[in-house]
Amino acid sequence: MGIYIKEKKGYAPQIGHLVSQMEYARKTTLDSVEGCTQEELDSLLSQDGNTIGALLLHMAAVEKGFQIEFFDGRQPNEEEWKEWGAAYELGTLGRKEIVGHPLSFYMETLRLVRERTLAVLADKSDEWLYEECQWAGHPSNHYFIWFHVMEDEINHRGQILLMRKVLQQERKTEA
Repeated sequence: MGIYIKEKKGYAPQIGHLVSQMEYARKTTLDSVEGCTQEELDSLLSQDGNTIGALLLHMAAVEKGFQIEFFDGRQPNEEEWKEWGAAYELGTLGRKEIVGHPLSFYMETLRLVRERTLAVLADKSDEWLYEECQWAGHPSNHYFIWFHVMEDEINHRGQILLMRKVLQQERKTEA
């Protein structure tokens, strides 16, 4: 099986390129947490850091937030913020609320959120990708918005790989 950035059946050409990249980023994220233990998912390397589990849920929350803002054309409502706010913001609330979930919970959450993204993107045109929009008070376009979802995931995947390495080293040292 080859690894390509190319058009994908069911998507406009440029959207297919973006989807190819998003799918590869997700594959490598899932590979990075394969076999992750509960201890690894819930451990903090510093008192003001985030856990691997929180970073995984954050990836889903960022994508969910962008779905609401850029697919639905609104801000998250109170119920959505209650469900996703800790994962979106991380920090103290994330450290308090995002703990004790098995790896399967994070993987399923990521899958369900991505499922909607892919379904909506299948109905969009390449022209839509380049339509201007506002993000955080700055002019942007939809292409950048969905690139940022992927870029944020890649950034946090790097953190996860480093965290797993440190946690596994600590475990060897303790043994």
